[in-house]
Amino acid sequence: MKNLLVTGYRAHELGIFNQKHPGIPFIKQALRSKLVPLIEDGIEWVITPGQIGIDLWASEVVIELKKEYPQLKLSIISAFANPEENWSEDKKTYYEEIKRHVDYYGVVSKQPYIGPWQFAARDELLFRKTDHLLLVYDEESGPGSPKFVKEKALKKQQEDGYGITIIHSEDIQNMADEMTGFYEEGETDWAE
Repeated sequence: MKNLLVTGYRAHELGIFNQKHPGIPFIKQALRSKLVPLIEDGIEWVITPGQIGIDLWASEVVIELKKEYPQLKLSIISAFANPEENWSEDKKTYYEEIKRHVDYYGVVSKQPYIGPWQFAARDELLFRKTDHLLLVYDEESGPGSPKFVKEKALKKQQEDGYGITIIHSEDIQNMADEMTGFYEEGETDWAE
């Protein structure tokens, strides 16, 4: 296992609309807790589609982990050229800062967004180039975009043993409880 695909919900699917949301540190810590064992098992490249949300938060975590694991490399493979074109200035600045730290940035279609086929082509490439998926997805929270990634990964797993690791909302909630010292039963939702 050398190449890991990391993806999951887009920020808006989690009700997160800026980088100051209090749930983001818990999500990033949950990602870190799953990434470290995978890196120690031989992951060399972490590849993400680079969309705002889990993709870029995972990229931030990998950038930090590269200090401890200098052999680790980070790649963003976008579906089309200039995905940030219609984003707010804050999001564009954030994206450009992440891109400055990646080891490889590429696009599947050199054109701007034309249609959903670009996402399908990107996903096909990502699955072809990776051995394992780390996915932030929770079926109970609603389908969202990760549902389709999970379905593709399960098919690939049946075909050739593709690895799958899933981070559920309860994993993130447990991380939040651990990080804040909250161990009692409670109705805390990390995505609000």
